[in-house]
Formats: sequence, C-alpha cells, structure tokens
Amino acid sequence: MKTVAIGLMSGTSLDGLDICFAEFEKKEQWTFRIIKSETLSYSNDWEHKLRNSIHLSAPDLLALNSEYGFYLGKQVKEFMSRHQIEHIDLIASHGHTVFHQPHRKFTLQIGDGRAIKTETNIPVIYDFRSQDVLMEGNGAPLVPIGDELLFSEYGACLNLGGFSNISLKLNNKRIAFDIAPVNIVLNHLAQQLDKNFDENGDLARKGKINETLLNQLNSLDFYKQPYPKSLGVEWCNEHVFPKLVNIDSLDSLATFTEHIAEQISAVINKSNIKDILVTGGGAYNAFLIEKIKKNTAAEIIIPEKEIVEYKEALIFAFMGVLRMHNKINILSSTTGSTSNHSSGIIV
Repeated sequence: MKTVAIGLMSGTSLDGLDICFAEFEKKEQWTFRIIKSETLSYSNDWEHKLRNSIHLSAPDLLALNSEYGFYLGKQVKEFMSRHQIEHIDLIASHGHTVFHQPHRKFTLQIGDGRAIKTETNIPVIYDFRSQDVLMEGNGAPLVPIGDELLFSEYGACLNLGGFSNISLKLNNKRIAFDIAPVNIVLNHLAQQLDKNFDENGDLARKGKINETLLNQLNSLDFYKQPYPKSLGVEWCNEHVFPKLVNIDSLDSLATFTEHIAEQISAVINKSNIKDILVTGGGAYNAFLIEKIKKNTAAEIIIPEKEIVEYKEALIFAFMGVLRMHNKINILSSTTGSTSNHSSGIIV
C-alpha cells in the first residue's frame, strides 16, 4: 500500500523550513520517492522570533507555539497549491526546537500540530521527541530509523546540519549519536563577517588555526562521553561560544572547521566505516569535506541535491507514516530509551 506524506523540518541553524512531499511503499522492504521538495526561507521577522524564542516568558512562548503552528499549516497549503497537490495522507512535523534538556526529562519543539490540522484539515503527527525523553532517552537522534529502513546500503549516514550526527550498524544493532556542533557555530561566526553562512568554507580557508582554541574545543567533556548522546543550543551557549570571544572571526572559523573535521574523522576511523553518506547543508562546505577526507580513508559519498537537502524532512514524513500504522519509529539503541517505541502525537 502506498502512502503519500509531507515532512516538515526546521533546523537549529534557521536556514529555513524544509518541506518534503514523498511517497512510501512497503513490499519486501520500504521504498520511497521524493515527489516535490522546497526550502522556504524565513522572513527576518520569523527568523528573529524563532531565534529569540529561548528567551520568551512562558505565556509568550505558548502564544508563539500556536502562531508557528498556523504558520506551518499555511505554508503546507501554499505548497500544495503551488504544486497542484490534491491529496496527502498525513503531515509529519518536527517543529522548531527551543529547549532540549533530556537530563531534566523535557524537550520542546514548537509549532502546535493541532493548529496545523486546523489550518489544513489533514491528519498531523507532531512532537516526536518528548515520549522518548520521558522513557529515559535523549530524544535524539531520531533519523536513524530512516537510515535503517530506507538507506541501509551505506556503511553509515552522517548529517551535517546545525549539529553533526552519525548513524551506523554495530554488532547488528543501529547506533547513532551527535558528534559536534556544525552550522549552529559556523553560521554564527559567518554572521559576524556579514555573511549568512560560510559558503564552501571559503571564509574558514582564509583563517589561521588557533591551536590553543582547538585544544580547548577538543578537550570538552562531551567528546569523551559514551553514546547515546545529543547536543543542544544550550550546550553551545555554555561551552563553545564563550571560547570564541576576542578571537578573530576568520581564525575562529578556520579553527572550528578543523575541530569539526577532527571529531567526525575520529568517529569514522574508530568505527572502521568503509563508506559514508553525507547529507545536510554542511555537505556543501567544500573546505570541511576536504578536511574530513584528508583525515579518513572512508569513501565520502555526497548524493543528489534532493537527498542532501531533504533527507531529514523525508525521514520525518516516513516517521509519520510508521506512527500512523503504529509501527516502531524510534530505536532505543540510538536514543538510549528503555525500549523501541512508536512516538508522535496524532491529530
């Protein structure tokens, strides 16, 4: 049976809302086909609202949760109209992460699914992470269920988004974890140089590596912790951004790019990965990819544009399909929760 679904993904780096309309079918195994996909850039107003949501009072945050839900619903309706899409079985929405503190048993992705449903009159699945956190998991990474069922031909899958995370098979069990911040930091530094992001890594290429800073970054406790583990903006605010103050922005970019490459390469080499599928915005950072290739013998595979840019939105659509059929869509081996489970609130 075929199911058509829309996946909505807004990443921590705030480069826009990813919309992926795809078809899924289960025969011997699951297959997918991306039909239409788009990234909608946020207006300055929406970028400001989402970036500053972490500082809002509780009532204002609840109001934004509703407002953003209606915004998402309107974007879906306009997307369907633009592409003359008449039928969708479901919308699966990741929402926009404001807080992620699994050690305190909560994570918050705003964009109320009930508002999306009210706006579109299409079944919606949302809030995929909270149940996992309540079950003693990290609530992340969730994408490995898609790596397991849709991209199993690769030795590992690496996503380079706001944060980098990796998913691979170890002893016949799928494991996954966050490795290091990527665009959440690189974009911040590029913006100090009046650029939205470091295109191709060209800015970092001009800088010099600050060895003291590099050693400080590589010595952070997170990198010594066992998986499963995950990162959030709060961690960067506490442990990374203070270290970048009073250092030339170009040098910070060069140093942090080196730091990312070293952390990713160490994981690849330790896991004896032969080939690795690389997706997310960071896959276009030629300087970063060069550095990873230099530090590892693994084959680095960068797929076609729609997979690079929409793999996460695609997999959230897939997670919605699994949830609608009450199938497992979160793996305890990747999040650390007490058991595999089917997560997401259905409206």
